[in-house]
Amino acid sequence: MLRQAVILVGGLGTRLGERTKTTPKPMLPVGGRPFLDSLIDELARYDVFDEILLLAGYRAESIHARYDGTVRGRARLAVSLEEAPLGTAGALVHAAGRLQERFLLLNGDSFFDFNILDLVARANGSLVHMALRADVVGDRYGRVVLDGDRVRSFIAPGQGATGPVNAGVYVIDRSIVGRVDKLPASLEQDVFPALAANGAMTGTAYRGYFIDIGIPDDLARADVELAERLRRPAVFFDRDGVLNHDSGYTFEASKLQWIEGAREAVKAVNDAGYFAFVVTNQSGVARGFYEEGHVHALHRWMADEMASIGAHIDAFEYCPDHPDGTVERYRRVNDRRKPGCGMITDLLGRFAVRADDSLLIGDKVSDLEAAHAAGLRGHLFSGGNLETFVKRLLPHPPASAP
Repeated sequence: MLRQAVILVGGLGTRLGERTKTTPKPMLPVGGRPFLDSLIDELARYDVFDEILLLAGYRAESIHARYDGTVRGRARLAVSLEEAPLGTAGALVHAAGRLQERFLLLNGDSFFDFNILDLVARANGSLVHMALRADVVGDRYGRVVLDGDRVRSFIAPGQGATGPVNAGVYVIDRSIVGRVDKLPASLEQDVFPALAANGAMTGTAYRGYFIDIGIPDDLARADVELAERLRRPAVFFDRDGVLNHDSGYTFEASKLQWIEGAREAVKAVNDAGYFAFVVTNQSGVARGFYEEGHVHALHRWMADEMASIGAHIDAFEYCPDHPDGTVERYRRVNDRRKPGCGMITDLLGRFAVRADDSLLIGDKVSDLEAAHAAGLRGHLFSGGNLETFVKRLLPHPPASAP
């Protein structure tokens, strides 16, 4: 699993004129905050990246001051400062000593709403696996010629071509740095065409929301619509009996048995552009059978297992309390414990959730009561293949799936 994400934030942004005279393009305000904040938050919600490395150049002081050494979720942020413009490939050369063997690379001036972990899962052994945006209208962007998932060539803008466009998100093997023999150098102009000609580059096309803030009209459009686009419906999953078999106070990874199609069901939710949450009662803590650290460790293991197929949970919420607990500090009534709706309402307060389009899947009446109390639709899962069950409840086709 990739543990490093790298964002290119060093460009000049000349097409934006006076706006970027004193401010680097990714730091321009969009929806009331720097555009780069939205990119970083999107990466952090996957909860798989240990580091987000920003490759900064032009007007880098503001980027360094805001982000270097900070933490977003699981990820620590770091900034690599480029003293002279080196191009997108040159930025990687400059930071080569800080790059992991394989990493996720993003352009810092575009936002693409799709399941990033699906791209990671499909990357296999290609030196570069790129995300493509399907069905883009107009002639502003160049086009990518595919043969299956193999990238064969690139067509420059202005030639009336059709086909997917480069969305500026890649899974990259660090070895491509050794292919850069001059500086400055561009990935798009100097590296990718040669890789494609040698069959070393692949891609997957997706249909999620895409915006590039590189020109004034699109910057203005992003300022109006990005925040609303980031509001998503959600699926709230109960854990024991829905994602894994309920064998009684499960807290060890070695004893957890997945429900058939459980990880795939979470991925279907991710591909549909929904948040995926877990809300689970864990009274085993209150009863002294295990500790909260065991719950966290199991959820980390479950997250890694899901990530291996391109799935993720945006947040695991649990309630360790029970009024009949034997551990005094957990022996209490708590509205977060289902059928109370506290875990759900806490998530609704922390995330930009479109509650009217959201739902909960549980295996007990108390799950459905919690959903009802929070104003959500509840669906009772009584066994079988969870992926099949979930896909009946999601829109067709999914909003961002390939």
